[in-house]
Amino acid sequence: MSDDATGPLARAFARRLGLGGRRGQQSAAEALVDLLLPPDGALPVPPATTRAVWALGAGTADQATLRAGLARAQGDLAEPWLTPRASTAARVHRDGDRAEHEALVLDRQHRLSRATLAAATTLEDRWLDEVADGVWQLCEQSSWCWPAHDEAAARRGWVLPATDLPVLDLGAGEVAGQLAWIDHLLGGALAERYPGLRERVRSEVRSRVLDPFCERRDWHWIGLDGDVHNWNPWIHGNVLVAALRLLDDPAERALRAVVVGLVMEGLDRYVAVLPEDGAIDEGYEYWWNGACRAVEALDLLAHSTGGALDALAPEAAVPSLRATLAFPHRMHLGGPWYVNHADGRARPPADQPWHALHQAARRAGQGEAEQHAAAARVPGTPVAEEREGLGRLLRAVTDEAWCAAGPAAPPLPREVWLGSTQVHLAREHAGSPRGLTVVTKGGHNGEHHNHNDVGSVVVASDGVPVLVDAGRPTYTAQTFGPDRYEAWMMQSSWHTVPEVAGVAQGVGSRYAAREVVVDGPQVSLDLAAAYPVPGLRAWHREVRLDRDTPAPRVAVRDSWDLDPSAGPGTCVHLVLAGQVKLAPDGATVRPLDDATPVRVTWPEGARVTLEHRTLEDPMLTSVWGESLTRVRIDADDRSELTVEITQTPEREERA
Repeated sequence: MSDDATGPLARAFARRLGLGGRRGQQSAAEALVDLLLPPDGALPVPPATTRAVWALGAGTADQATLRAGLARAQGDLAEPWLTPRASTAARVHRDGDRAEHEALVLDRQHRLSRATLAAATTLEDRWLDEVADGVWQLCEQSSWCWPAHDEAAARRGWVLPATDLPVLDLGAGEVAGQLAWIDHLLGGALAERYPGLRERVRSEVRSRVLDPFCERRDWHWIGLDGDVHNWNPWIHGNVLVAALRLLDDPAERALRAVVVGLVMEGLDRYVAVLPEDGAIDEGYEYWWNGACRAVEALDLLAHSTGGALDALAPEAAVPSLRATLAFPHRMHLGGPWYVNHADGRARPPADQPWHALHQAARRAGQGEAEQHAAAARVPGTPVAEEREGLGRLLRAVTDEAWCAAGPAAPPLPREVWLGSTQVHLAREHAGSPRGLTVVTKGGHNGEHHNHNDVGSVVVASDGVPVLVDAGRPTYTAQTFGPDRYEAWMMQSSWHTVPEVAGVAQGVGSRYAAREVVVDGPQVSLDLAAAYPVPGLRAWHREVRLDRDTPAPRVAVRDSWDLDPSAGPGTCVHLVLAGQVKLAPDGATVRPLDDATPVRVTWPEGARVTLEHRTLEDPMLTSVWGESLTRVRIDADDRSELTVEITQTPEREERA
């Protein structure tokens, strides 16, 4: 920890290390040399030689997960290993496609994780051979960096990676972490059957990950410029795993401590910008690869120091870490549906590392977060799969409390206000998705994974979104390039917000909500600053859930002050999911998942047009089906407009 590591995590750790002030990185490294557990005990999972844990049919590791993993691994044996190719790596530079190459890379890693679990379960030579084949292929792979993140194109004009320019990105970190977990679990057996393999792993991880991590401190994800996002804990966590396990030569003790100290410094930058309410501007789906990654890394740090450096301990006093454990359940609409601001999906994959949330919530005494995680646990089914990473799989399958968890009901709080991101949620009934739920977002248009969505509204019926945020597409070269906002789902025109004089919202943090006021189930805000429109003096939006009436409703009332010289084209957009049937003064929407239909009404006589957008991207069709519908309500002839959403009479039949 160096002099610029001044966040809450650094201060807490400095006290625990007895550094007594800002004495610099060397002091922390000196303290860590003797504090860190030996490499063979530094990771919190028993090795495969501990048969009381790993034996199939007799061990304490979750048996359903072991059997399912073994079955999937057996299905691999008849198939050749998939091979990433030069032509697939070059596509991101030629036609923008990054998905094909990344899918090949991840398929290889997932197969290796399945083989690793099978080898730990059986210790059979055929599975050790399969593991060795996968490890060797990773060592022979020219680059562990995903092509979309590689620097060879910018620095040399190449479409393929340069082996002398290793790039430490998410992909490289994941491979290093995976190899370290394999070495920890199966190192002895692999050394006996494949002498030299462990040495090759150490050489490759040093040259591709650990040395670049120490020698180059200009990696953007470290956050030295103050822009800290989910890459920071994701990569730091994998570097930590690699250093703890693979720097096991006695001559590397000092280097091991230096790397761990740098990881602590990097994580401190992430925790320092994590708001006290624990909210993530990247949204719920990215919580798992942002704040959750930080919590997991800090758990490894606590274990590897014998509990001396435990960031979730009460005496550590890092409120934001404890608060962020509540973020997933605060963004839960009901069932598989979540609030999906930024690059998230309203129905994200159900297979998340729930064990990590469950374990952290237990340690932190966060009962509702623990309850939310337990609600995802179905007794008798596998506790995790390899798609979330080998380390996460191994942690889950050996966490006896997680394996025994569930069933539980999700907390579903009645109201949520996250001031740091200006996200407000109100539902009719605490603890139940039944009825209406409304979510309003203020914020600004310079957030991480930003969509231009200041003032957007999501409404759910029985927990199923009806007024929706379309969410993210499949990532391409365009997604994070200068043409990002040419993608329709990133634009404000495809969010439930106004368009002013034919102008959509601007891009950047200065396009923001103002005068945001929350009063119970109501939020009001001024959207004028989100639009680069001269003459727009104010755009007041009030979103309210009237729940204490015989017929609860959501009301979205807009009123504005716009100079007539701004020109025509002012309207309010609504983006709807489900079957939409237009009526003279509104529409009826039959939502997905057979939720209670809703009636959406607007002023009688308003000029309204509907546009059905056919969806083809699997990231969108897997959530919404074949299409979304955009309603355009013209507002040139008025200065205020109210939209109301109610459930139809079918509500009583389904209650």
